[in-house]
Amino acid sequence: MASTTLPTSPALTPQRAGIRTWIALVVLMLPVLLVSVDNTVLSFAIPSISLALAPSASELLWMIDVYPLVLAALLVPMGSMADRFGRRKMLLIGSTGFAVVSVFAAFAPNAETLIACRALLGLFGSMLMPSTLSLIRNLFLHPAQRRTAIAVWAAGFSGGAALGPIVGGFILEHFWWGAVFLMSVPVLVPFLILAPIFVPESKDPNPGKIDLWSIALSFGAMIPAIFGIKEIAQSGLSVINLALIVVGVGLGVVFVRRQQRRTNPMMDVSLFKNPVFSGSVSANLLSIFALVGFLYFVTQHLQLVVGLSPTHAAYVLVPGLVITIISGLLVASLAGRIKPAYLVAGGLLLNATAFLIVWQNTDGSVLGIIIAFAVLGAGVGMAETISNDLILAAAPPAKAGAASAISETAYEVGSVLGTAILGSVLAASYRMNVVIPAGASGALGESASQTLGGAIEAAATLPPEQSAALLESAKHAFDSGSGTVAMVSVVLMLGAAMMCLWALRGAVANPEPVEH
Repeated sequence: MASTTLPTSPALTPQRAGIRTWIALVVLMLPVLLVSVDNTVLSFAIPSISLALAPSASELLWMIDVYPLVLAALLVPMGSMADRFGRRKMLLIGSTGFAVVSVFAAFAPNAETLIACRALLGLFGSMLMPSTLSLIRNLFLHPAQRRTAIAVWAAGFSGGAALGPIVGGFILEHFWWGAVFLMSVPVLVPFLILAPIFVPESKDPNPGKIDLWSIALSFGAMIPAIFGIKEIAQSGLSVINLALIVVGVGLGVVFVRRQQRRTNPMMDVSLFKNPVFSGSVSANLLSIFALVGFLYFVTQHLQLVVGLSPTHAAYVLVPGLVITIISGLLVASLAGRIKPAYLVAGGLLLNATAFLIVWQNTDGSVLGIIIAFAVLGAGVGMAETISNDLILAAAPPAKAGAASAISETAYEVGSVLGTAILGSVLAASYRMNVVIPAGASGALGESASQTLGGAIEAAATLPPEQSAALLESAKHAFDSGSGTVAMVSVVLMLGAAMMCLWALRGAVANPEPVEH
């Protein structure tokens, strides 16, 4: 039975990090928060951008999608490049590029320019995330301290995603749409000043040659597969969408086979033979799947069913955000006394409990949602912190960038799947249950039958009696679909917990070494 552990004998006790290293962690959190906030903040600016730039429906979709698509496709290549050329160097290049492109995005004169800027932000963002996590792996050699540092990193990453709507709401109430991009400048300027002072450089001492074919295959595998999944969630199954996924999977198989043949591969796929590593990556993916899937339907319920403003809906999620941070920090101190398999499985069981609360919350009360998200936050904080620690511990320090990139790719894929799978379940359930009145025909009726937002728009054009009937039916159908999503998620999270108990059974977290 495989195990993941580090030596803890007094002679080999890893050196504890000092105050300078902890300052370095604080500095590294600046780009982490920025990239995670940027994942969600744009959605709040879309109405203002639509009025200012008048994009087509396709252009509007690409404004949102191109950033995570490019980001996910380039994480593995950029993680490998960071191992080769230097993680701090890659982080500084990515931060500089991100800040400069953000300024161009803020003043984009048309939709095409903004889409191009978003693609470039995905490129530079892919340089940031693997580098931050791999630098943490090399900064914190002491196992207990490393777990705490990863807990802070994970809390910043998930917390930034939840902060996005709050930050976006505040900015758009006081400034124009471009200000959501300009917020990166005051964050990254101090980072560019402090990082060379406090963050030491690290790299792979024996890097292989740059493998352009592997980079192309990685990009070619991720882009069509992720785009196909996102399109299924938005427009349903089609031959084109399925073909995109097949092409992506096919190129992914070619990529894996190429890595297996190379003596110094861009991605060490042999790591996945270790059940601890592969189980931890799966737990990472499934935790984010639960978080993003939950937010997908709950944010719609709060705004379209309950009637809260976007900013007030975001405030409902703040307690869960706080719990996520506390949970991650707390589990780091428990990891030396409780088996990692139990902690990760426990986090996934908390995720299942959160969805069970949603299913039981039949009236869709705000209090029930606050409680459910708090429980989910506790589960995600537990599972994310321990799974990321196990991923990094299972990989050699020289390959920390590549291992971090795999962890980040799992995050992005989990995010896409959470929206695609749970969003498709919600849409299908909604379509089966909504009743369209006779007065809503043509394009309006079709829109109302597809989404709750479409039903609300259609209801505004109908006579009062028909409008009220459509709104009641649509909201009931949406909440019924949310209940279906909750039960599907409960089953998935229970299955994931059982999988982790088996796959991580050999993982051993190091207790804090005794100082002599």
